[in-house]
Amino acid sequence: MKTKQRVFFFLGLMWSTICFANAPRPNIIFILCDDLGIGDIGAYGQEKLKTPHIDSIAQNGLKFTAHYSGSTVCAPSRCALMTGKHMGHAVVRGNYGRRKHIPGEIGEYPLPEDAFTLAKVLKSAGYTTGMFGKWGLGGPHNSGATQKQGFDEFLGYYSQSLAHSYYPECLWHNSDPVPLNRKVYSHDLIWSRGIDFLREQAKTSKPFFLYFPVTVPHAAMSAPRELHEKWRKIYPQFDKRIGRYADKDAPDCCVTNPIAGFAAMMENLDNQIGLLIQELKQLGIYENTLLIFTSDNGAHKEGGHDPRFWNSNGDYRGLKRDLYEGGVRTPMLISWPRYISPGTTTDKLSAFWDWLPTFAELAGVKLPDSIKIDGISLAPILTGNKKEKQDSHRYLFWEFTEGTPKMAVRFRHWKAIWFYEKDGRTLKQAELYNLDKDPGEKNNLTAIYPEILKELAKFRDTAHSESAAFPFQKP
Repeated sequence: MKTKQRVFFFLGLMWSTICFANAPRPNIIFILCDDLGIGDIGAYGQEKLKTPHIDSIAQNGLKFTAHYSGSTVCAPSRCALMTGKHMGHAVVRGNYGRRKHIPGEIGEYPLPEDAFTLAKVLKSAGYTTGMFGKWGLGGPHNSGATQKQGFDEFLGYYSQSLAHSYYPECLWHNSDPVPLNRKVYSHDLIWSRGIDFLREQAKTSKPFFLYFPVTVPHAAMSAPRELHEKWRKIYPQFDKRIGRYADKDAPDCCVTNPIAGFAAMMENLDNQIGLLIQELKQLGIYENTLLIFTSDNGAHKEGGHDPRFWNSNGDYRGLKRDLYEGGVRTPMLISWPRYISPGTTTDKLSAFWDWLPTFAELAGVKLPDSIKIDGISLAPILTGNKKEKQDSHRYLFWEFTEGTPKMAVRFRHWKAIWFYEKDGRTLKQAELYNLDKDPGEKNNLTAIYPEILKELAKFRDTAHSESAAFPFQKP
């Protein structure tokens, strides 16, 4: 988008905001976990590990049972969240692209500077925007820098690979490095600054967007020592296991008893979320704060984490990097006391690319017709506005090229997955599942319902567009 076009675009966006100023304008806190499986929290069936404060979001609000991440790995999932586009149209479709190695740059493939992002939409509506955690969509000195994508403040990791350790050499505050010398547990530091941001914004009359893309429970199974030791006493039989994931110079490169480490990480985060909710109540802004908890994709198995022991994917097949349900179906819990009744559940088919239009509507922003997104607004569900029709997805689409190239479509209760040779052109096999009868995706129905597979293939072909940076079909 050229400079002159960009000026006219944002003038139009500001005018739309003025016109829709009577819409509800909640504060928004979005907690995005990293590689947390849907079965890792009590609200979705976890039994070995208690997560009472996370579960309280569901008890006091809304639980989604059919919500999906943007992708099956970190960066593209975050891109879908930020830009409202699924993987057939997204700029970032994998953890790496053709610009994987750029001398002197930190971070992976960047969003273009003129990307239309969720943060820019909220900022145009008068929100103060802050992000504290892992970005993954560019570096501090290129087009993907957070301040170029709509955030007033950022503290955390730009690079996904550097976020493998909780004891990094430095973090980034906006575009400035913050040396840590591998002596500080980064998650607690980042979380603390996010809470300070919350307190600062509560003193103003402006609404705020607080984005918490935490690194828990990704990568090294590293937690504050006291909690880790507590869980080692509970699971001493795993003391001979050593979790290796962070680089060799990191204090958490080799974690003793990663089973205990995972539990300790989750207890630490759960406690922090409990204190966050308490803080919201003390500040008098709990009633009109939209608090969202989710994960960027399915459970992982790196760093000694054992998703089978924890039943991390619940009833679903697959993990991170799969397009089976366990790789892309995510927990999604929301509280907003002003509008959402306690203990509400929805089976509405929804995905990460829905949050940009949802937040736009709640902020009073009418998106320009020139902006093409794949999401639908979920505002009617959140506000309980029965006069406003809740749109529905025709289908959901994913593609992923790292490892075995694959595409997937969900249409109503049907789910199809296509696996390709490395060229991305030659089909190896197709699978079709009825998720109503077979949520675990055990019974491939392609031979029984070839006509349904053919219909879903039409959606696949419509949804996919080629990307030069993340080519599906190799030349």
